[in-house]
Amino acid sequence: MLTKKQFDILDLIIEEKEPLSQRKMAKKADLSVGTINKILAELTSLGLIENNKATEKGIEAMEPYKVKRAVVMAAGFGSRMMPITLNTPKPLVRVNGVRIIEPLLDTLIENGIEEIYLVRGYLATQFDDLLYKYPNIKFIENPHYNEGNNIVSVMCAREHLASAYLLEADLLLYNKSLIKKYQYSSNYLAIPVDETDDWCFYMKDNYISKVAIGGVNCYKMVGITYWTEEDGKKLSQDVEKTLKSPGGKERYWDEVPLKYCKENYKISVRPCKQEDIIEIDTFNELKAIDKAYDT
Repeated sequence: MLTKKQFDILDLIIEEKEPLSQRKMAKKADLSVGTINKILAELTSLGLIENNKATEKGIEAMEPYKVKRAVVMAAGFGSRMMPITLNTPKPLVRVNGVRIIEPLLDTLIENGIEEIYLVRGYLATQFDDLLYKYPNIKFIENPHYNEGNNIVSVMCAREHLASAYLLEADLLLYNKSLIKKYQYSSNYLAIPVDETDDWCFYMKDNYISKVAIGGVNCYKMVGITYWTEEDGKKLSQDVEKTLKSPGGKERYWDEVPLKYCKENYKISVRPCKQEDIIEIDTFNELKAIDKAYDT
Protein backbone atom coordinates (compact mmCIF):
# COMPACT_ATOMS: atom_id res chain seq x y z
CA MET A 1 0.00 0.00 0.00
CA LEU A 2 1.49 3.31 -1.11
CA THR A 3 1.07 6.51 0.84
CA LYS A 4 -0.77 9.29 -0.97
CA LYS A 5 2.46 11.24 -1.58
CA GLN A 6 4.29 8.13 -2.80
CA PHE A 7 1.38 7.43 -5.15
CA ASP A 8 1.34 11.01 -6.48
CA ILE A 9 5.06 11.05 -7.26
CA LEU A 10 5.14 7.57 -8.76
CA ASP A 11 2.09 8.46 -10.85
CA LEU A 12 3.84 11.64 -12.01
CA ILE A 13 6.98 9.71 -12.96
CA ILE A 14 4.96 7.17 -14.96
CA GLU A 15 2.88 9.89 -16.62
CA GLU A 16 5.82 11.98 -17.81
CA LYS A 17 7.64 10.80 -20.95
CA GLU A 18 10.95 12.35 -19.93
CA PRO A 19 12.48 12.28 -16.41
CA LEU A 20 11.70 15.42 -14.40
CA SER A 21 14.05 17.34 -12.16
CA GLN A 22 13.16 17.47 -8.46
CA ARG A 23 12.27 21.13 -8.85
CA LYS A 24 9.82 20.41 -11.67
CA MET A 25 8.33 17.53 -9.70
CA ALA A 26 7.88 19.82 -6.72
CA LYS A 27 6.06 22.39 -8.84
CA LYS A 28 3.77 19.83 -10.48
CA ALA A 29 3.00 18.06 -7.19
CA ASP A 30 2.75 21.27 -5.15
CA LEU A 31 5.31 19.97 -2.65
CA SER A 32 8.64 21.25 -1.39
CA VAL A 33 11.87 20.05 -3.02
CA GLY A 34 12.86 18.54 0.33
CA THR A 35 9.64 16.50 0.44
CA ILE A 36 10.21 15.35 -3.15
CA ASN A 37 13.74 14.18 -2.32
CA LYS A 38 12.41 12.25 0.70
CA ILE A 39 9.71 10.51 -1.36
CA LEU A 40 12.12 9.69 -4.17
CA ALA A 41 14.43 8.09 -1.63
CA GLU A 42 11.53 6.03 -0.27
CA LEU A 43 10.46 4.88 -3.74
CA THR A 44 14.05 4.01 -4.62
CA SER A 45 14.55 1.98 -1.45
CA LEU A 46 11.33 0.08 -2.20
CA GLY A 47 12.62 -0.72 -5.69
CA LEU A 48 9.77 1.16 -7.34
CA ILE A 49 11.97 3.64 -9.21
CA GLU A 50 15.52 3.72 -10.47
CA ASN A 51 17.20 6.92 -11.69
CA ASN A 52 13.82 8.67 -11.42
CA LYS A 53 12.17 6.13 -13.75
CA ALA A 54 9.53 3.62 -12.73
CA THR A 55 10.71 0.03 -12.53
CA GLU A 56 8.61 -3.01 -13.43
CA LYS A 57 7.95 -3.38 -9.70
CA GLY A 58 6.82 0.25 -9.62
CA ILE A 59 4.31 -0.34 -12.41
CA GLU A 60 3.03 -3.41 -10.55
CA ALA A 61 2.65 -1.35 -7.36
CA MET A 62 0.24 0.97 -9.21
CA GLU A 63 -1.97 -1.87 -10.43
CA PRO A 64 -4.39 -1.74 -7.43
CA TYR A 65 -5.03 1.91 -8.25
CA LYS A 66 -5.72 1.38 -11.94
CA VAL A 67 -9.07 2.65 -13.24
CA LYS A 68 -10.87 -0.36 -14.70
CA ARG A 69 -13.96 1.11 -16.29
CA ALA A 70 -16.10 4.19 -16.91
CA VAL A 71 -19.84 4.79 -16.74
CA VAL A 72 -21.04 7.71 -18.86
CA MET A 73 -24.51 9.12 -18.15
CA ALA A 74 -26.22 10.31 -21.32
CA ALA A 75 -29.92 9.62 -20.83
CA GLY A 76 -31.35 13.10 -20.17
CA PHE A 77 -33.40 15.49 -22.31
CA GLY A 78 -31.03 18.45 -22.29
CA SER A 79 -34.14 20.62 -22.13
CA ARG A 80 -32.25 23.86 -21.43
CA MET A 81 -30.44 23.42 -24.76
CA MET A 82 -33.63 23.52 -26.81
CA PRO A 83 -34.17 23.86 -29.72
CA ILE A 84 -30.90 22.16 -30.71
CA THR A 85 -31.67 19.13 -28.54
CA LEU A 86 -35.13 18.70 -29.99
CA ASN A 87 -33.73 16.22 -32.51
CA THR A 88 -30.26 15.52 -31.09
CA PRO A 89 -29.23 14.27 -27.62
CA LYS A 90 -27.13 16.91 -25.88
CA PRO A 91 -23.90 14.81 -25.73
CA LEU A 92 -24.04 14.40 -29.53
CA VAL A 93 -24.41 18.12 -30.26
CA ARG A 94 -21.39 19.35 -32.21
CA VAL A 95 -19.32 22.21 -30.83
CA ASN A 96 -16.89 23.60 -33.40
CA GLY A 97 -17.31 20.41 -35.39
CA VAL A 98 -16.78 17.92 -32.55
CA ARG A 99 -19.51 16.13 -30.62
CA ILE A 100 -19.49 17.15 -26.95
CA ILE A 101 -18.94 13.59 -25.74
CA GLU A 102 -15.97 12.78 -28.01
CA PRO A 103 -13.08 14.38 -26.03
CA LEU A 104 -14.25 12.48 -22.94
CA LEU A 105 -14.36 9.15 -24.77
CA ASP A 106 -11.06 9.81 -26.57
CA THR A 107 -9.30 10.57 -23.28
CA LEU A 108 -10.68 7.51 -21.51
CA ILE A 109 -9.40 5.28 -24.29
CA GLU A 110 -6.03 7.06 -24.45
CA ASN A 111 -5.60 6.14 -20.77
CA GLY A 112 -6.32 2.48 -21.44
CA ILE A 113 -9.85 2.60 -20.04
CA GLU A 114 -11.69 0.63 -22.70
CA GLU A 115 -14.49 -0.87 -20.59
CA ILE A 116 -16.98 1.94 -21.16
CA TYR A 117 -20.69 1.83 -20.38
CA LEU A 118 -23.00 4.53 -21.73
CA VAL A 119 -26.43 4.94 -20.12
CA ARG A 120 -28.87 6.23 -22.71
CA GLY A 121 -32.54 7.14 -22.80
CA TYR A 122 -33.68 10.17 -24.79
CA LEU A 123 -33.30 9.53 -28.56
CA ALA A 124 -31.32 6.46 -27.56
CA THR A 125 -30.68 4.97 -31.00
CA GLN A 126 -28.75 8.06 -32.13
CA PHE A 127 -25.90 6.96 -29.88
CA ASP A 128 -25.43 3.90 -32.11
CA ASP A 129 -23.44 6.16 -34.41
CA LEU A 130 -20.68 6.31 -31.78
CA LEU A 131 -19.90 2.65 -32.38
CA TYR A 132 -18.19 3.45 -35.68
CA LYS A 133 -15.45 5.29 -33.78
CA TYR A 134 -15.81 3.62 -30.36
CA PRO A 135 -16.78 -0.03 -30.98
CA ASN A 136 -15.98 -1.01 -27.38
CA ILE A 137 -18.86 1.03 -25.90
CA LYS A 138 -21.57 -1.03 -24.20
CA PHE A 139 -24.98 0.61 -24.01
CA ILE A 140 -27.17 0.44 -20.92
CA GLU A 141 -30.79 1.33 -21.52
CA ASN A 142 -32.65 3.57 -19.10
CA PRO A 143 -36.30 3.13 -20.03
CA HIS A 144 -37.37 5.38 -17.15
CA TYR A 145 -35.20 8.41 -17.99
CA ASN A 146 -38.28 10.66 -18.10
CA GLU A 147 -39.65 9.48 -14.74
CA GLY A 148 -37.00 10.75 -12.35
CA ASN A 149 -33.62 12.39 -11.87
CA ASN A 150 -30.20 10.98 -12.70
CA ILE A 151 -30.31 8.54 -9.79
CA VAL A 152 -32.37 6.36 -12.13
CA SER A 153 -29.49 6.21 -14.64
CA VAL A 154 -26.96 5.29 -11.96
CA MET A 155 -29.33 2.58 -10.74
CA CYS A 156 -29.30 1.07 -14.23
CA ALA A 157 -25.48 0.97 -14.18
CA ARG A 158 -25.02 0.05 -10.51
CA GLU A 159 -23.17 -3.21 -11.28
CA HIS A 160 -20.28 -1.29 -12.91
CA LEU A 161 -19.37 1.36 -10.32
CA ALA A 162 -16.35 -0.35 -8.71
CA SER A 163 -12.93 1.05 -9.71
CA ALA A 164 -14.80 3.30 -12.11
CA TYR A 165 -15.17 6.82 -13.35
CA LEU A 166 -18.78 8.00 -13.24
CA LEU A 167 -19.13 10.89 -15.68
CA GLU A 168 -21.74 13.14 -17.19
CA ALA A 169 -21.72 12.96 -20.98
CA ASP A 170 -22.38 16.65 -21.64
CA LEU A 171 -19.03 17.99 -20.44
CA LEU A 172 -16.76 19.62 -22.99
CA LEU A 173 -13.29 18.52 -21.90
CA TYR A 174 -10.36 20.79 -22.73
CA ASN A 175 -7.75 19.55 -20.25
CA LYS A 176 -7.25 15.87 -20.98
CA SER A 177 -4.95 15.41 -17.97
CA LEU A 178 -8.06 15.46 -15.76
CA ILE A 179 -8.75 11.87 -16.83
CA LYS A 180 -6.01 9.73 -15.34
CA LYS A 181 -5.04 6.07 -15.63
CA TYR A 182 -4.61 5.69 -11.86
CA GLN A 183 -6.64 7.03 -8.93
CA TYR A 184 -5.75 6.78 -5.24
CA SER A 185 -9.16 7.31 -3.64
CA SER A 186 -12.78 8.18 -4.37
CA ASN A 187 -13.06 11.79 -5.47
CA TYR A 188 -14.97 14.53 -7.26
CA LEU A 189 -13.49 16.91 -9.76
CA ALA A 190 -14.30 20.46 -8.62
CA ILE A 191 -13.38 24.10 -9.21
CA PRO A 192 -12.46 26.32 -6.24
CA VAL A 193 -14.64 29.44 -6.41
CA ASP A 194 -15.39 32.53 -4.37
CA GLU A 195 -19.10 32.18 -5.07
CA THR A 196 -21.44 30.03 -7.14
CA ASP A 197 -25.16 29.40 -7.55
CA ASP A 198 -24.44 25.88 -8.79
CA TRP A 199 -23.92 22.59 -6.92
CA CYS A 200 -20.91 22.94 -4.63
CA PHE A 201 -18.95 21.32 -1.79
CA TYR A 202 -17.52 22.35 1.52
CA MET A 203 -14.47 20.58 2.90
CA LYS A 204 -13.35 19.46 6.37
CA ASP A 205 -10.11 17.61 7.10
CA ASN A 206 -9.48 17.18 3.35
CA TYR A 207 -12.81 15.46 2.70
CA ILE A 208 -16.19 16.68 1.45
CA SER A 209 -18.31 17.52 4.49
CA LYS A 210 -21.33 19.16 2.89
CA VAL A 211 -23.03 19.53 -0.49
CA ALA A 212 -25.18 22.54 -1.33
CA ILE A 213 -26.77 24.43 -4.20
CA GLY A 214 -25.04 27.79 -4.13
CA GLY A 215 -22.29 28.85 -1.77
CA VAL A 216 -19.24 31.01 -1.09
CA ASN A 217 -15.58 30.02 -0.66
CA CYS A 218 -16.35 26.50 -1.80
CA TYR A 219 -15.77 24.03 -4.64
CA LYS A 220 -18.08 24.06 -7.65
CA MET A 221 -19.01 20.52 -8.64
CA VAL A 222 -17.83 19.14 -11.97
CA GLY A 223 -19.55 16.01 -13.25
CA ILE A 224 -16.52 13.69 -13.18
CA THR A 225 -16.10 11.36 -10.21
CA TYR A 226 -14.06 8.28 -9.39
CA TRP A 227 -15.03 5.41 -7.08
CA THR A 228 -12.66 2.83 -5.65
CA GLU A 229 -13.62 -0.83 -5.72
CA GLU A 230 -14.82 -0.73 -2.12
CA ASP A 231 -16.72 2.54 -2.44
CA GLY A 232 -18.20 1.58 -5.81
CA LYS A 233 -19.74 -1.54 -4.28
CA LYS A 234 -21.16 0.49 -1.39
CA LEU A 235 -22.47 3.10 -3.81
CA SER A 236 -24.29 0.42 -5.78
CA GLN A 237 -26.14 -0.70 -2.65
CA ASP A 238 -26.79 2.81 -1.34
CA VAL A 239 -28.18 4.05 -4.67
CA GLU A 240 -30.64 1.17 -4.76
CA LYS A 241 -31.67 1.76 -1.14
CA THR A 242 -32.12 5.51 -1.68
CA LEU A 243 -34.04 5.07 -4.93
CA LYS A 244 -36.51 2.72 -3.22
CA SER A 245 -37.10 5.15 -0.35
CA PRO A 246 -40.04 7.62 -0.46
CA GLY A 247 -39.36 10.25 -3.13
CA GLY A 248 -36.24 8.40 -4.21
CA LYS A 249 -36.73 8.93 -7.95
CA GLU A 250 -36.67 12.69 -7.49
CA ARG A 251 -33.21 12.69 -5.92
CA TYR A 252 -29.89 13.24 -7.63
CA TRP A 253 -27.42 10.40 -7.39
CA ASP A 254 -24.74 12.68 -5.92
CA GLU A 255 -26.92 13.15 -2.86
CA VAL A 256 -26.52 9.45 -2.02
CA PRO A 257 -22.81 9.53 -1.01
CA LEU A 258 -22.78 13.23 -0.11
CA LYS A 259 -25.99 13.52 1.92
CA TYR A 260 -28.21 10.51 2.56
CA CYS A 261 -25.43 7.93 3.13
CA LYS A 262 -22.43 10.21 3.66
CA GLU A 263 -21.32 8.34 6.79
CA ASN A 264 -20.27 5.49 4.47
CA TYR A 265 -17.72 7.50 2.49
CA LYS A 266 -14.64 9.70 2.69
CA ILE A 267 -14.53 11.60 -0.58
CA SER A 268 -11.77 13.99 -1.58
CA VAL A 269 -11.71 16.74 -4.19
CA ARG A 270 -9.46 16.97 -7.23
CA PRO A 271 -9.22 20.70 -7.96
CA CYS A 272 -9.32 21.94 -11.55
CA LYS A 273 -9.72 25.26 -13.34
CA GLN A 274 -12.75 26.84 -14.95
CA GLU A 275 -11.13 26.67 -18.40
CA ASP A 276 -10.33 22.95 -18.06
CA ILE A 277 -13.85 21.72 -18.64
CA ILE A 278 -17.13 23.36 -19.61
CA GLU A 279 -20.71 22.25 -19.14
CA ILE A 280 -22.82 24.00 -21.76
CA ASP A 281 -26.18 24.42 -20.06
CA THR A 282 -28.14 26.62 -22.44
CA PHE A 283 -28.49 27.31 -26.15
CA ASN A 284 -27.19 30.84 -25.59
CA GLU A 285 -24.02 29.42 -24.01
CA LEU A 286 -23.62 27.12 -27.01
CA LYS A 287 -23.90 30.09 -29.38
CA ALA A 288 -21.27 31.97 -27.40
CA ILE A 289 -18.78 29.10 -27.86
CA ASP A 290 -19.67 28.12 -31.44
CA LYS A 291 -20.64 31.06 -33.64
CA ALA A 292 -22.08 28.69 -36.26
CA TYR A 293 -25.23 28.48 -34.10
CA ASP A 294 -25.54 32.26 -33.84
CA THR A 295 -27.46 32.75 -37.07
